[in-house]
Amino acid sequence: MRPSTLRALKRAAELTRQNRLTEAVLIAEPVILTADSYEGDEILRWLADHAADFTGENPEELP
Repeated sequence: MRPSTLRALKRAAELTRQNRLTEAVLIAEPVILTADSYEGDEILRWLADHAADFTGENPEELP
C-alpha cells in the first residue's frame, strides 16, 4: 500500500473517533476509489485489521 494511502486511512480513523465522519469520508473515499485491484485488496485487509482504530474500542475488551 502506498504511504499516502496509509496516511489517509489513519487520518480517516482519527477523524471518525472524533465524530467527524464527513471529513473522514472526504479524506478516505478518493484514496479508496482510485486504488488499483492490488492496493484495493490491501486496503480491505487493513480496514478489517484496524476496525477498532475507527471505533476507539479495545478489541481485547469486547465480549
